[in-house]
Amino acid sequence: MTDDMTGTRVAFLVAPEGAEQLELTEPWSAVRDAGGTPVLVSTHPGTIQAFNHLDRADRFTVDETLDTARPADFDALVLPGGVANPDFLRAQPDAVRFTRAFVDAGRPVAVICHGPWTLIEADAVRGRRITSFPSLRTDLRNAGATWVDEQVTICDDGPNTLISSRRPDDLKAFCAAIVDHVRPARDSATSAR
Repeated sequence: MTDDMTGTRVAFLVAPEGAEQLELTEPWSAVRDAGGTPVLVSTHPGTIQAFNHLDRADRFTVDETLDTARPADFDALVLPGGVANPDFLRAQPDAVRFTRAFVDAGRPVAVICHGPWTLIEADAVRGRRITSFPSLRTDLRNAGATWVDEQVTICDDGPNTLISSRRPDDLKAFCAAIVDHVRPARDSATSAR
């Protein structure tokens, strides 16, 4: 595959605060640099507060909110980590539905670190091979996934491609996998609303 993402729109779903900044900004840059359009989606308009581990980092402007964002308008979904970010999102029914819609429509989902908590809530890991921050191992196994300790894992055994990585140290491989596996899908996919 090439690194041409021209024509793709990629949703980055994050909570109003708590996303791990590097897990947002590095994949964002990879998508943009490959010609794609990254779109920041959150539960509320305005800005989101990113974190560097437990310390506040930068703020980022929300492009679309869950009440108006349509999964059918995107080619893929990225779920950054940070402990507070996916913990908040998994308790938001709109965020869980938005996430599940990508799986049901066969669109790629890329998730890193603690991000799989949102996928677990969406019942989107059963029978899938996935990696994550090691502390999620038991949660993922209990949700029916096969957890592996790998820098990046690509699972095509399911309705969509699931790209996962463990932590910020894995971002180079994670970003490369996103660029390699995300292509325009809106023309051939059915509505994911």
